[in-house]
Amino acid sequence: MGRIAATFRELKKKNEKALVTFITAGDPDLATTAEMIPELARAGADIIELGLPFSDPMADGPTIQLSSERALASKTTLPGILEMVRSLRQSSQVPIVLMGYYNPILSYGLERFVTDAVSAGIDGVILVDLPPEEADAEGFYTLAREKGLDVIFLLAPTSDRQRIDRVTRKGRGFIYYVSVTGVTGARKDVSASLGDEMRSVREATALPLVVGFGISDPQQAKACAQQGDGAVVGSALVKLFEKYKGQELKDNVRDFVAALKRGILDAA
Repeated sequence: MGRIAATFRELKKKNEKALVTFITAGDPDLATTAEMIPELARAGADIIELGLPFSDPMADGPTIQLSSERALASKTTLPGILEMVRSLRQSSQVPIVLMGYYNPILSYGLERFVTDAVSAGIDGVILVDLPPEEADAEGFYTLAREKGLDVIFLLAPTSDRQRIDRVTRKGRGFIYYVSVTGVTGARKDVSASLGDEMRSVREATALPLVVGFGISDPQQAKACAQQGDGAVVGSALVKLFEKYKGQELKDNVRDFVAALKRGILDAA
């Protein structure tokens, strides 16, 4: 059993929901990312998504776009990210998912990427521009499944029954439910129809359902986790990397993530 499945199993035993946190790898540099991953885990993050910096992040709002620019400016590369995770695995077993776009992985080489990612200790991938219909066009999905790398797909309020069935059939690890239409970014409210939307997905799968996009505070995290098996917080966390550095960054991230975790615990 992989780290992602094991984490959800343990959370279920404790009647808890998952806190999934997103930061951009290499923002502001890979040394900081390596320091912050254990900080996130200690503060309460159950799973960590690492954003792959990309020059054209079409699904992301300004906050994550800027973080990607900072990471690219510090010369962050996919091989560097994998090496950082490989080194981190000597001391941390928190599940790590790479989230980003297909182009960097295609350029790296599909078989090489899957082999290197699993060897480094990556548990899964979320590629926002690789829908399940196209995931095996060049063999990526089959390679990942054979090597034990979870391919995590997204669903949204606009997903029809055909897409829901395809995602629930092919997805591994968990399903990422996009709570809003549009790009990433903190929002003031959680959709009032979220529960109804997710029920149709819940009926189709036993995979954990994690809600993301737009969650910016502990109350929103609680509301989203109550409808599924966990919540993802990204832009609100990434903003701290824009505002703070050094120990001040660590302190603010720790306090924010701990508050989010308390909200998630209240959702059970």
